Amino acid sequence: MNDAPRDPGDLPPAAVEALRKGRTIDAIRILRQERALDLRDAKQAVDQYVRTNPGLERSLREAQAEANRGCVVWVLGLLALAVAGYYVLAWR
Repeated sequence: MNDAPRDPGDLPPAAVEALRKGRTIDAIRILRQERALDLRDAKQAVDQYVRTNPGLERSLREAQAEANRGCVVWVLGLLALAVAGYYVLAWR
């Protein structure tokens, strides 16, 4: 399709805001919609933007780590519910 933006600072404000919130996929989607880029070019542009902004890269990693911790909490909670359900049903 089209070439990816050459200037990494050339991302739409909505895409930059999505990145600040740790939403890389949303940033890629926004860039694809606004610039009519294919998936590969949009991802490369977003990755380049993140690489050239160390503070953003750090906050993106922190947001992803927080999301991973949230997933672990959900899995542990579901596991605890399953174990509790097993004991309740086993004692009947």
